[in-house]
Amino acid sequence: MTSTEHTLGARQDTAPPADRRRWFALAIVMTAAFMDLVDVTIVNIAIPSIQEDAGASLGQIQWITAGYALAFAAGLITGGRLGDIHGRRRLFLLGIGGFTLASALCGFAAGPEMLVASRILQGGMAALMVPQVLSIVHATFPAHERGKVFGLFGAIVGLGAVSGPLLGALLTEWNLFGLQWRPIFLINLPVGVVALFLGRRFITESRAPKALKLDLVGVSLVTLGLLMLLYPLTRGRELGWPLWGYVCMAGALGVFAALVAYERRKAARDGSPLIELSLFRVKSFAAGIAVQTVFGVALGIFFLVWTLYMQRGLGWSPLRAGLTGVPFSLAVSTAAGMSVQKLVPRFGRKVLRAGALVMAAGVLLYIWESHRYGLSIASWQMALPLVVMGAGMGLIVAPLTDAVLSEVPREHAGSASGLINTVQQMGNALGLGLVSVVFFGVIGDRLTPAQVGPAFVNGFEHALWWVAGILGAIFLLMSALPKRPAQHVEGAGADAPAAEKEPELVA
Repeated sequence: MTSTEHTLGARQDTAPPADRRRWFALAIVMTAAFMDLVDVTIVNIAIPSIQEDAGASLGQIQWITAGYALAFAAGLITGGRLGDIHGRRRLFLLGIGGFTLASALCGFAAGPEMLVASRILQGGMAALMVPQVLSIVHATFPAHERGKVFGLFGAIVGLGAVSGPLLGALLTEWNLFGLQWRPIFLINLPVGVVALFLGRRFITESRAPKALKLDLVGVSLVTLGLLMLLYPLTRGRELGWPLWGYVCMAGALGVFAALVAYERRKAARDGSPLIELSLFRVKSFAAGIAVQTVFGVALGIFFLVWTLYMQRGLGWSPLRAGLTGVPFSLAVSTAAGMSVQKLVPRFGRKVLRAGALVMAAGVLLYIWESHRYGLSIASWQMALPLVVMGAGMGLIVAPLTDAVLSEVPREHAGSASGLINTVQQMGNALGLGLVSVVFFGVIGDRLTPAQVGPAFVNGFEHALWWVAGILGAIFLLMSALPKRPAQHVEGAGADAPAAEKEPELVA
């Protein structure tokens, strides 16, 4: 096929393309997104086992999760822009190949230091892979199909949330071939190899229509600013919150200010900035970015604290903890599909705001049940608050992505996707950093065996109050999102010139 035959004109945006390969491509990129989601949740459930078997310190355990988030956040914007420049399929395949290799290194790590280093590499490779997922979807599917596609994406989010903890629990409990926790990483190998092979065959290459250059100064400033902000948060408690940490975090604000000034000059000079600042003039994008950041903070706090509460505080096995989370994950998956397909087209922004309130209600119910039952709480008693929380989260995750990207010009799809994922990972890393304050700061460092359980229960409830407050802030921020379904807004612009909306698709 010629490149002309692969060019999606503005008129074609109102009718399904004839090329059925787009659905195979969707399955492949969704598999990659699934790998990333599972990798995060599967590690959380195995943290106590890794700490015991590998002899990892508390600081190293924090770095196993936060190191991935740091590398992921620092590289996402760059990964998105590289996809715009060199081709989204090419970067996707490079990322998934590197992610698979890093997973093997994690699985065969000789000690906690190697595991931390391999997790950082894995996060960097995910930063090349993940931004291309939404970019490929945005560039391949017409506006009227994207609601269905993002509904599927929301379902994959829920499925990943289900599969990660459960799969991690099973693999840890089974202790396959005496490998302890290592199979939670090694399971990525066959999936990655298959996705790499099929991706070369079915994903159509796409890139920005204009010749762009990588903004190396922008890359350096973004990476430096994120590290100055997140590194002290991650290690602050371990080092006793030294003065240099506060100075470093304050200095990060200056670096970000310099980044904005430089990117403005770069855009005016040659039109190839790393961050397309004009995106923030799009109300839906700016509001959605704020919501994504704060939502990431809430999730970063909840999932790590929840895992420690069940396994260290209540003394549950990884399998029991994983099975306890199934109702939550099923609720996320179900509500995500319903929100995009049925609820958002009818009620618009009200669905997302309702999701924040429903999730907050589930958190408050969880606090009440934990306080009432204490150490004797059973898995079935957690089911109701987890279902309510999961339903609220599902109402948010899928339509929020559509709302953020819907009015973004396609030539900036990679940059926008990188920003979306970056701010969510920044929020997640901030949440992980705040765990030192809202959880570990409450339970204390030196506990007798009899004190561990009650202290972890108390710390869990304290952390959930923070999560509830953050969800209240999200509810307020959502008032700035578009009132109507995002895909309808985008479809209304189908008659715009093709050059303004579509990237070149290369055979």
